[in-house]
Amino acid sequence: MTAERPLPEITDQNRPFWESARAGRLTLQRCRNCGRWRYPPARHCYWCLSDEAEWAPVSGRGTVYSFVVFHQAFHPAFKDQVPYNVAVVELVEGPRLVSNIVGCRNDEVYVGMPVEAVYEPVTDEITLIKFRPVEVWERADAVVD
Repeated sequence: MTAERPLPEITDQNRPFWESARAGRLTLQRCRNCGRWRYPPARHCYWCLSDEAEWAPVSGRGTVYSFVVFHQAFHPAFKDQVPYNVAVVELVEGPRLVSNIVGCRNDEVYVGMPVEAVYEPVTDEITLIKFRPVEVWERADAVVD
């Protein structure tokens, strides 16, 4: 029997994030007072403390800020995925998201690697946001032509 994969919990505060991911878009909170982006979602702006925020789309592009490759599964659901990477991606808009880099080997991931968001449906409600190297998209587009 395979262990059940741990999934994010959808709350009233993060629901817009997960609904947009399910639709194949990346949206984050932006402060209506100072205009700064924030992630994770919060009731108040980290910088100006305003409670006025909106959900708005972001580019989904960024760079690998940091990463690690796990050679041991710390949860039974991931034992078939070892080795796997966990990366911090800094979006061009500023916020950093923890995710995985897909579409390349673990030894090809590097700090500063340009990446963009891709979407992995896991359940009817949860679509995970992952990132793949921008170069992979450009090569794929060239092949399709």
